[in-house]
Amino acid sequence: MHDKADETVGVLIEEFLTARATRKPSPHTLAAYRRDLTGVAALEVADGDGTPLPLGRLPVGRLSPRLMRAAFARFAAPRAAASVHRAWSTWNSFFTFLVADGVVAGNPMPAVGRPRTPLPRPKPLRGEDTPEELLAAVARAEGRQRDPWPERDVAVLALALCAGLRLSELLALRVSSVAGREGERRVDVAGKGGRPRTVPIEVGVDRVVGGYLDSRRRRFGARSVRPDGSLLVDRQGEPLRRGGLQYLVESCFRRAGIGDRVPRGARLHALRHTFATRLAEDGASAAEIMRLLGHASLASSQTYIEVTAGQQRAAVAANRTNRALSGLSGL
Repeated sequence: MHDKADETVGVLIEEFLTARATRKPSPHTLAAYRRDLTGVAALEVADGDGTPLPLGRLPVGRLSPRLMRAAFARFAAPRAAASVHRAWSTWNSFFTFLVADGVVAGNPMPAVGRPRTPLPRPKPLRGEDTPEELLAAVARAEGRQRDPWPERDVAVLALALCAGLRLSELLALRVSSVAGREGERRVDVAGKGGRPRTVPIEVGVDRVVGGYLDSRRRRFGARSVRPDGSLLVDRQGEPLRRGGLQYLVESCFRRAGIGDRVPRGARLHALRHTFATRLAEDGASAAEIMRLLGHASLASSQTYIEVTAGQQRAAVAANRTNRALSGLSGL
């Protein structure tokens, strides 16, 4: 390894972000990497008068385990555990990159404590029949809408509710992503972290997507549904973007009158969680849920099983016979 201890942290952060960009992360992910790296680095080392060194003058060789621990302690004080955990992971990846590139001899992050963050609990739609009510309401074109397109809207909901796709995965779908012969139809998904997966779809979803594409041909012509084109488009025939898809789903909730049954902060993700929760309720294993949702860890999938088990126990506890038995004495 050649000596690069004098290279500045600012330059190396840019090199790391450039390397990460080849993996095609979302702009939000890249922005989070930059915030975590610069936010901690700004706390690393100060001049004698207490002024933090600019990142362009901070040599990477000064990032010792002791200084990293001190910087993370200051960084963690005003922040939630999840934010600190994410920043730790970003810095761990950064140092792993530097080691592989021969810039530093070792990764100091194992010497820096990180908080344990519990896995987030699933946030499915509330109400036994809410998904069905949502689909039925959205399938009806309302005169109040300026340009109703129920076929498109139902297709979006169906792919989220019956295939469990993330927002980014929905946006990445091509017309050719829905493939396979009749009876063996599937959606080929470009998953999180570049991990591809295949999700089987049933006849109902296939017909909904087919009906949407037929309506798109009527609106924009046959050339609008070329295999390499985006599967989901806006009312002008342009590929849907993040904000447009979020607005579409929220407007569907409003039209169906189920806003009070959507967990706060979930929105479109509530549809994915509903898909996974129903899989667990119907007996799917954690391994099956992991494959279908594209989780990197079995622990993420296990949370759906655990929540379902808790709901089943609560349902049993609500049985009036149980309450009657608890009132008996002498047993």
